[in-house]
Amino acid sequence: MDAVSTPALRPADSPVAGHDRLARFRPWTRGALVANVVAQVGIIVSGGAVRLTGSGLGCSTWPHCEPGRFTPEFHEATSLHPYIEFGNRTLTVVLGMIGLLVLLLVWTDRGRATPYRLLGLVPLAGVAAQAVIGGVVVLLDLHPGWVSLHFGVSAALVWVSAYLLHRHDEGDGTPVPIGPRAVAATGTALGLLLVPVIALGVLVTGSGPHSGDAEVGYRFALDPLTVTRAHSASVWAFLGVLAVLLVLVHRLPADDPARAARAAAWLLLAVTLAQGAVGYVQYFTGLPALLVGLHMLGAGLLVWATANALLHLRTR
Repeated sequence: MDAVSTPALRPADSPVAGHDRLARFRPWTRGALVANVVAQVGIIVSGGAVRLTGSGLGCSTWPHCEPGRFTPEFHEATSLHPYIEFGNRTLTVVLGMIGLLVLLLVWTDRGRATPYRLLGLVPLAGVAAQAVIGGVVVLLDLHPGWVSLHFGVSAALVWVSAYLLHRHDEGDGTPVPIGPRAVAATGTALGLLLVPVIALGVLVTGSGPHSGDAEVGYRFALDPLTVTRAHSASVWAFLGVLAVLLVLVHRLPADDPARAARAAAWLLLAVTLAQGAVGYVQYFTGLPALLVGLHMLGAGLLVWATANALLHLRTR
């Protein structure tokens, strides 16, 4: 039986299906997981809009937007900042609803292995954690450490959400590498390199003009040029290891897992090159806000594409 189709092929008269009160909704699971990945990337873009427009304190308190009010208060002197920040908070609510749906569909699926079911808890727990971190960010007047943590947790949630979607599709068999040890080792190195790529990218933004505070030109007392060069070096190292991975997967026998791994690796290369191109263009054009926002979208897509490529280096 094909491992990818295993979760969907549950006979209606099986013991599991007979006691599954949500059986009619199980076909929705994959859609909910895809929506979760999209929303996790979307909240990065939404948070980027808050930062790039200096709207981090558009709502002056938390969990209310203004004291005694959950929504912004309109008056003649009202700017767009409260609405941008409130929009980001509203998207968090949507993400929480998706997380709840994922929890219901994944955790209650007793036809799947417990490790997979436990992963269903992560999206909703992550949204709750992000809500608390976002509140601390507001209450501490956009403290740069907490702002950076806010983005880091979002990146981690994109990775876990990509992993959860892949686990849903591949079933619960024992994972088997698709090639020799060198393939897996190269994939591990690529995943580890993603950490400094993202972390240094956060430091670049926090040390530049789009740090999120309209009154302060930077939030981290770091030399922007030095941090930018370090970030660029980490991306080139990432590209070098990705090139090695592409060579290795193209040496594998042309079976279905190898073809899927090649496609995922080429997709990752396309995302990485596009992200790098945006990064260089924004650097040489004075960091226009629109390109910086596009770069933040690229960061979320890069995390997803990396997870997708590495997960295709095995099969179940």
